[in-house]
Amino acid sequence: MKKILNIQTLSIATMMLFFVSCKKDYGNLNGPTVEAYQKDATLAELNNLVSGTESGMRNSIAFYLDDVGTIGREIYHFSNSEPRYVTDLLGASNAELSGSNFYIATPWASRYRVIKNCNTLIASANNTTLATDAQKKAYTGFAKTIEAYQLLMNLNLTDSNGIRIDVADPENLGPIVDYNTALASISSLLDDGKNDLTGSDVVFTLAGFSQFNDAAGLVKFNRALAARVDIYEKKWSDALNALNESFFDLNGDFYSGVNHVFGTGSGDQLNPVFIPQNQSGEVRVAHPSFAEDILPNDDRINKATLRNSTASISAGLSSNRDVWVYTSSTAPIPIIRNEELILIYAEANIQLNNFGDAINALNIIRNKHGLNNYSGAQTQDALIDELLYERRYSLYFEGHRWIDLRRYNKLDELPLDRPDDNVWSEFPLPVTEQ
Repeated sequence: MKKILNIQTLSIATMMLFFVSCKKDYGNLNGPTVEAYQKDATLAELNNLVSGTESGMRNSIAFYLDDVGTIGREIYHFSNSEPRYVTDLLGASNAELSGSNFYIATPWASRYRVIKNCNTLIASANNTTLATDAQKKAYTGFAKTIEAYQLLMNLNLTDSNGIRIDVADPENLGPIVDYNTALASISSLLDDGKNDLTGSDVVFTLAGFSQFNDAAGLVKFNRALAARVDIYEKKWSDALNALNESFFDLNGDFYSGVNHVFGTGSGDQLNPVFIPQNQSGEVRVAHPSFAEDILPNDDRINKATLRNSTASISAGLSSNRDVWVYTSSTAPIPIIRNEELILIYAEANIQLNNFGDAINALNIIRNKHGLNNYSGAQTQDALIDELLYERRYSLYFEGHRWIDLRRYNKLDELPLDRPDDNVWSEFPLPVTEQ
């Protein structure tokens, strides 16, 4: 029988409060310059904090995607040097998730480092006399939006074990709060960010925001994230309202949105989840169920390309398909994009029994990927199953499937690879949370 296991909360935290390590593309954020920023920062210094924050969001993103992708049975990460990808994360035999291991400690700490940058940016913007009020609001609105996103990523990992929301004062950290309290706090933080951004004056540049890098665009990005949080909170009407203020477009480009971007320049980063096709040794391959469950003619099969030879590992796992979502070392990783927003629109309408609108949105997704219109039952249960299929394949290896199945109490539908494997429902808190 499949076991859906809850890992008990382990202790409490302080490992989060360090800056992103220095990178040439955004200056030195360490040491005594931080105090200087908080006294009377120039626009250039504030802009450095913005760039550092955006850059830092990319740190450890591979660990996060491996975590949720592996437990959600989207991928295997075969590594000769790190067996825990296929033991701990798959719940092999007597393996358990440990709060001391890299798969939770590393991404958790990276997210809180970005949050620390955001809090520094907020304090610096509020305290400077060298920016207008409208410029200050742009900085604080951006920082609050990114802080909410980083908190949500950690909450996605620990779920009912909660997260720490109040970390603005390193000497007086707030408590770990439960899942519902955390979601409500994240939603409130996004609302605050939206209020600050509205009518603000953006004088900083952003690398991965494309046409959403001015005040109006940042509000749209903020509301897109708010719509994601709303469906997690089961606030279906709120999700539709947020979509209306976002960059949601039923007939728009599926890939329009905001991304983590990468480059080959000095001090930049390469996409950490890119691995060339047909590589041996260190590989990310598709879980066999990806190809087994996909419908005929669904072009999303191209996200998992056939290998020249099957990849296998001594732990008894194999796959004949490479993960091919990020197809170069500089391929972007989506933070949120229009295809997800269309699926959020469909989900909210299903839950509100607006089946016609939901089916129309699902058909837009299906038709774009080579499938005919939906012809199944027009019931809430049937349409949720259809929605989860579309989310599985449209958002493959973007960090959603495990969270989606957990939201719908369907983790027991995930396949087990070996008789003694387990499906985890959440990560423990890092042991350093004490």
